[in-house]
Amino acid sequence: MRRTLASTGIAVLLLGAAGVSVAGTAQAGTPQAAPKADKAIALARANQVLAQNRSAIRGVAGEQYLVKDTIVDASGATHVRYERTYQGLEVRGGDFVVHNAPTGSFAGASLAQQKPIAVSSIKPTLTPAKAVTLATKSFVGKISKKGAATLIVDATSGNARLAYKVNLQGFKADQTPSNLDVIIDANTGAYIDKHDQVEQVAGTGKSIYSGTVTVDTTLSGSTYQLKDSLRGNGYTCDLNGGTSTCSTPMTDADNVWGNGTTTDRASAAIDAHYGAAETYDYYKNVLGRAGVFGTGVGVPSRVHYGNSYVNAFWDGTAMNYGDGSGNKDPLVAIDVAGHEMSHGVTERTANLNYSGESGGLNEANSDIFGTMVEYYANNASDPGDYDIGEKINIFGNGKPLRYMYQPSLDGQSPNCWTSSVGNLDVHYSSGIGNHAFYLIAEGSTAGPHTSPTCNAPAVTGIGRDKAAKIWYRALSTYWVSTTNYKSARTGTLSAATDLYGKCGAEYQTLLAAWAGAGVTGTETCSTTPPTTPPPTTPPPAGGYYENATDVAIPDLGTGTSTISVTGRTGNAPATLQVKVDIKHTYSGDLVVDLIAPDGTVYNLQNRAGGSAANISKTFTVNASSEAANGTWSLRASDKAAQDTGKIDLWGLQF
Repeated sequence: MRRTLASTGIAVLLLGAAGVSVAGTAQAGTPQAAPKADKAIALARANQVLAQNRSAIRGVAGEQYLVKDTIVDASGATHVRYERTYQGLEVRGGDFVVHNAPTGSFAGASLAQQKPIAVSSIKPTLTPAKAVTLATKSFVGKISKKGAATLIVDATSGNARLAYKVNLQGFKADQTPSNLDVIIDANTGAYIDKHDQVEQVAGTGKSIYSGTVTVDTTLSGSTYQLKDSLRGNGYTCDLNGGTSTCSTPMTDADNVWGNGTTTDRASAAIDAHYGAAETYDYYKNVLGRAGVFGTGVGVPSRVHYGNSYVNAFWDGTAMNYGDGSGNKDPLVAIDVAGHEMSHGVTERTANLNYSGESGGLNEANSDIFGTMVEYYANNASDPGDYDIGEKINIFGNGKPLRYMYQPSLDGQSPNCWTSSVGNLDVHYSSGIGNHAFYLIAEGSTAGPHTSPTCNAPAVTGIGRDKAAKIWYRALSTYWVSTTNYKSARTGTLSAATDLYGKCGAEYQTLLAAWAGAGVTGTETCSTTPPTTPPPTTPPPAGGYYENATDVAIPDLGTGTSTISVTGRTGNAPATLQVKVDIKHTYSGDLVVDLIAPDGTVYNLQNRAGGSAANISKTFTVNASSEAANGTWSLRASDKAAQDTGKIDLWGLQF
């Protein structure tokens, strides 16, 4: 379930007209070069970025920032995730992550928000009552509770706008509970978006899936409870056909549960309990996460939901499993459990919006980690595979819901990205993420299935474990609520660089795999920047050298262009003129340096210019200590997400 800003009281930063003030547990200051980073140091470093580089996070006066999560890498690099408010209003799509290098220097930011907030007024034209009325038109089913309209700023689609968020609760026609947030333009009344906080997978089953397994229970007096004290006291309870909640673990006298069939209500409970344990163990033992919630707290599992309910869902705090058609086929397969509980992990990390491409990525993430849990469990009754929901036999013909290796086999999901992917139902647009992950892990031909690529060369996989660690690193560290597939690609490349190095086999596999799913970008592994050949004859005194070959500046990447100077004598002048012409959509993202032949770095521009586009300027550098002859370089580094550009031209006037 989406956590409100008020529920987290860690460290708040207020960006005012005169600058940034800090309140809470951490104080902004100059980070020490040597001390080993911990969460307090990570927060101090990130707060310093917010205090000194408001353009890095598209900051404007009147904003507050609330810490959501802090990650400290073994290397000492730190990553702090924030949520944003504007003049006291929640900013939907305003979340961001501040990254600092092991030395403490700013290393960039991952942003959900594309532009600084420029809302003319926070006084709405539309009344709250009218917003609620309009929002109810988006609810399909029976509404049991209408929440008040809450004023927010919606920044999910470029230009921020004043909006209302209306929460509607009730039930869909198939008994699935709905906890729907509807977003309405606060001035025009136009529908913007909706997000159901109950996330689900449709399905049915034909048997109890897990076979005979060992589960951890708790002895209370002389009675055993289906409560797992080894995994944060996660428990399994019986809803007995209800649709609300249950909090009392199921009990047994001899600690022998179920009989493997639906004639014993405990059989489905054991599958659910086992699935919760395997999911907890996978995240803890493989990915280093303390369970679904990241706090070590276990997950409640509620079985026998509703009457003939052909579904299972995650409601933000617990798993809920229906018994299928005729109450004969509980939906408690391992990959269903792993899929649904992974929605909980997504909510507590990137919190990907459940619509558009972000929604497809959200669903793909659950398919991916549901599959990884299935492989991790290594259960002979339900072995690992890249089919989704294959055991529940929803269609009655043995076919799964989705196919990660070739999504189009379900007749709805695309194999290859197009600009219209975001218009699909999220369970179908998930095909792009599923396909990319399969290619990363298994490749196009060597895995358990042949996976077609999208007009791209064959792909050699790096294995499931590496692929999953990269994917999780991107989810927890680089992705934000509005991340689309192009940005997801960039995030996984950053994650691969962190874990395995830039341009290694893993990085290059990601480049190929994303291209195999039709998602491309500007990142490459070329280490030889283009150059302009030097003049064939020595220039006269005061000569001018220029490189007009375009060099790309990738999002969160670096472009470098060189000029070879020959035929001069002595050192460069104290008034060396450096002409720079850079085309970029947000110049405030850029750090621009001149690098002398001996490697000395002269900073020309450091995150200046705010939201203005392009840099066209001549800088004066005292380079009198540098030999004139040799290879000079211009380096432009993009330090925040969402924008790209190129070095169009640069020159040296001696």
